[in-house]
Amino acid sequence: MAKRTFSTLEIFLIFLFVMMTGVTVALLSLLFVTRGTAENHTGFPTTQIPPATQGPTAIQASPTPSTPEPTLFQNFSGYHIGVGRADCTGQVADIILMGYSKTGQNAEGILTRLYSRAFILAEPDESSRVLFVSIEIGMVSQRLRLEVLNRLQSKYGSLYRRDNVILSGTHTHSAPAGYFQYSTFVIASGGFSNRTFEYMVAGIMKSIEIAHANMKPGKIFINKGNVDGAQINRSPSSYLRNPQSERARYSSNTDKEMVLLKMVDLNGDDLGLISWFAIHPVSMNNSNHLVNSDNVGYASYLFEQEKNKGYLPGEGPYVAAFASSNLGDVSPNILGPHCINTGESCDNANSTCPIGGPSMCIAMGPGQDMLDSTQIIGRIIYQKAKELYASASQEVTGPLASAHQWVNMTDVTVWLNSTHTAKTCKPALGYSFAAGTIDGFGTLNFTQGTTVGDPLWDSIRDQYLGKPSEEIKECQKPKPILLHTGELSKPHPWHPDIVDVQIITLGFLAITAIPGEFTTMSGRRLREAVQEEFATYGMLNMTVVISGLCNVYTHYITTYEEYQAQRYEAASTIYGPHTLSAYIQLFRVLAKAIATDTVANLSSGPEPPFFKGLMAPLIPNTVDRAPVGTTFGDVLQPANPKYRVGEVVEVTFVGANPKNSAENKTHQTFLTVEKYEATSATWKIMHNDASWETRFYWHKGLRGHSNATIQWHIPDTAQPGTYRIRYFGHNRKKNFLKAVILPFESTPSTFDVVTTW
Repeated sequence: MAKRTFSTLEIFLIFLFVMMTGVTVALLSLLFVTRGTAENHTGFPTTQIPPATQGPTAIQASPTPSTPEPTLFQNFSGYHIGVGRADCTGQVADIILMGYSKTGQNAEGILTRLYSRAFILAEPDESSRVLFVSIEIGMVSQRLRLEVLNRLQSKYGSLYRRDNVILSGTHTHSAPAGYFQYSTFVIASGGFSNRTFEYMVAGIMKSIEIAHANMKPGKIFINKGNVDGAQINRSPSSYLRNPQSERARYSSNTDKEMVLLKMVDLNGDDLGLISWFAIHPVSMNNSNHLVNSDNVGYASYLFEQEKNKGYLPGEGPYVAAFASSNLGDVSPNILGPHCINTGESCDNANSTCPIGGPSMCIAMGPGQDMLDSTQIIGRIIYQKAKELYASASQEVTGPLASAHQWVNMTDVTVWLNSTHTAKTCKPALGYSFAAGTIDGFGTLNFTQGTTVGDPLWDSIRDQYLGKPSEEIKECQKPKPILLHTGELSKPHPWHPDIVDVQIITLGFLAITAIPGEFTTMSGRRLREAVQEEFATYGMLNMTVVISGLCNVYTHYITTYEEYQAQRYEAASTIYGPHTLSAYIQLFRVLAKAIATDTVANLSSGPEPPFFKGLMAPLIPNTVDRAPVGTTFGDVLQPANPKYRVGEVVEVTFVGANPKNSAENKTHQTFLTVEKYEATSATWKIMHNDASWETRFYWHKGLRGHSNATIQWHIPDTAQPGTYRIRYFGHNRKKNFLKAVILPFESTPSTFDVVTTW
């Protein structure tokens, strides 16, 4: 056979093929030896948490922590305390706001930044520690918790684990969505945004790292008191379903009590606080498009600004967290529900108006608008916290402990009495889920209190999703099933089966981590049951706190009696009528284990999944473009030459999509308000985009064009002088075949602020 010869072109192509093969093998090798698997559209690493061994305190051997332990000393009375705060805002544009599930309620700017606040408490001999994190987001998703736990293990070994770490969402409805893995929430979020997910995880981790590095000996004091004038029950007719004898034990149909922990060092200098109070952060209604932390966030803002004098918002050593509690049926819109077309009350079992139906029935806050209401309610919460903080004198002492289990909530046998049992159900949402609430009604004119299905909607559901089984319909009665989510598994399961239950204790204080929204009476029953369980085994007079929206989100938890009414909260109690009884039973087990020092004997339970290949965001990334003859940051509408205190400065710029700034973090704010200091000939930053006095609006145009408007609502405290507003942004540009994100900034002309003309 003749010897084959190759042309120059063939030799070149063979050489190119060999080189490409080598590069591919190298990249694949690198991929598999590095931590995690690249996921979705942005390429951030996301990893699956390794399986845990049996028992919440028996964690697999971990690598030596890469971060050195802070130097601590032992011989003192109190705890080692570390506090930390970090930005976890994520996208502020082109993403749905999580909470109202309202189509079209996308983020279009920012009112305040969102923060993760971490608190680490350790015993003097460091034999035990706990970590509580309050995060200004709608709720903690299971995916978020698993990723944070995994990164904590990678950084600190077995120091921070699933049993001693609680992640709790404040439940603001004005934070970005897109960080969930179950299909119901992914669909409601308009896809999974790895950009926002990574930003949130990084912010949570940074807050923990700051707290870990800053630990010092200190003391904790507890105080309690009632908050008046901040809340109403938004489902009073459901509450009335509870036994009269039970209701008679309480003076209100909401929990008014605030529980507050004050943290100081051994010199008495302030470190931070955690407060728990039952209120929905929905003072900002479903017409809002600005990312913000709502009423409880405003309370944090006021407290931190008071303690961190001289610092900008979000800066300074003092950390104040206002965490969620049993807020399920609690509204801050204290004027109550009224028909917006007639003005008459619609405080009825169906929350409906004679003319216009349920869409006309809306509850209003006490202010002139939603921003005013947010600040009024937030200030009430802050003032009570300030009062309790000043008078806190009861010291928290005693050992730290923690207990945790994963539970399959679709298959819990509940003992109703010594002879009868019931079962929890596969998840399902009822018709009234689609009705929404008086804080934010649904868009399809469903009605709260619906106990009978509709043939039209049933047929639509059956055609596209299949029929719910007789088993799930029977188990969920009297709920008419709109979505049988527990029987839907494509592209991924629609709701979680595996749920966290967890308690951490600080001496006589027990913090129960609730994976959802307990109603008022549900919270009372759980607190009482856990307290009784502790007392049975010798831990008397325990204070039990309900910490809501923790670790994984499972919607609402009503009492069995409230479930029969099938208002929004009951229709959203996804595991059926015996959900609360199941949780009470499970938390009793944890309480007993702590009280009898048998936590190590608890089984860890079935590990939750970590899904990949989630639906990418529906809103695509586009290249930013400036109008011909302009560049990004050019001023389209300048400020006036002069303003008085109380007026609003407004400047409009050639803008770029703010979501770019969640990827390229060159700038930590979208805006600054700066005052000229003549003595030093410098500009001093007075406000940034975390300030409640500023607003950043983004106006999306066509083909990549957009404008950005910055407002400064000049406060009464503003000093006369010369000021300027600066704009910081990032534009997405196509560079050959790759998109790059470039920072820019703009400094318009100055203006004067005067007290009188």
